[in-house]
Amino acid sequence: MQVSSVDFNMGTDPILQRGETTTSIGRIKPELYKQKSVDSDGQQEDVKTCGKLNFTLRYDYENELLAVTIVKALDLPAKDFTGTSDPYVKIYLLPDRKKKFQTRVHRKTLNPVFDETFQFPVAYDQLSNRKLHFSVYDFDRFSRHDMIGEVILDNLFEVSDLSREANVWKDIHCATTESIDLGEIMFSLCYLPTAGRMTLTVIKCRNLKAMDITGASDPYVKVSLMCEGRRLKKRKTTTKKNTLNPVYNEAIIFDIPPENVDQVSLSIAVMDYDRVGHNEVIGVCRTGIDAEGLGRDHWNEMLAYPRKPITHWHPLVELPGRATSFDSQGSCSSPKPPLTP
Repeated sequence: MQVSSVDFNMGTDPILQRGETTTSIGRIKPELYKQKSVDSDGQQEDVKTCGKLNFTLRYDYENELLAVTIVKALDLPAKDFTGTSDPYVKIYLLPDRKKKFQTRVHRKTLNPVFDETFQFPVAYDQLSNRKLHFSVYDFDRFSRHDMIGEVILDNLFEVSDLSREANVWKDIHCATTESIDLGEIMFSLCYLPTAGRMTLTVIKCRNLKAMDITGASDPYVKVSLMCEGRRLKKRKTTTKKNTLNPVYNEAIIFDIPPENVDQVSLSIAVMDYDRVGHNEVIGVCRTGIDAEGLGRDHWNEMLAYPRKPITHWHPLVELPGRATSFDSQGSCSSPKPPLTP
């Protein structure tokens, strides 16, 4: 096991970054021009829908760019208690998940008009191998954003050859557990009250979301010690190359006196290492007395059984919005120093 020890000294370097990748050039393929409708597949008949999304596609041959304009959405479901939603849309050109765009948030509406255009650099003869993925979300300032639904356009040439602007309407398929599955992480927590020491052992991950265009990832795990929204310290594991099921068995030790345990939590981010661009977040989870669900239960179980490693699988979720990101600054009171004998 590789062990790192940390204390309550403040960390200032950013934890989360975003990156971009571009595509390579291939050969023109005849199947580019085959017509295929994702909505006509029999397997899609039983999918529950939750509104419609309107967007346009056009290819810029001179600059080798696919221009996607997200026009509007209609009849979205209400996610807020007020009977409305605060929708926005994320867009990827799969299988590359590192280059993504996001519209502005539209407040209190079920029929948002976006009219925002995004450009993906991609060679024309690669378009047959790419898919557009739209994810519609409801913004929440104080908790994780709810995924409303998604649209996946398997065939970019479904409407035309994209030499002129193509206007497309698609049903939004309601979000399911499978559609937002980013993978899982297994870690153990063990607390020694007499020593004021907490050990988080990152054991392994499984079924991580592929972030690279190759269909794999180079994952590592970053753990942050948090206090009321402020990061006190961070540590990370080694990077495992070209895998969606990495095994780590690496321990990170935090010195936390018993009187400070109720003040802190741990934020765990599974990252994809990129040697050229910026590292990208695959998914996150949190454990602590103020966490939700399994994150809170795991923490309480650790405290209830001191000196015993408690192990659980945790599902990964998308990185929260900027208002609740790991780097947000809170008014955290200074943890009490350990008592000296």
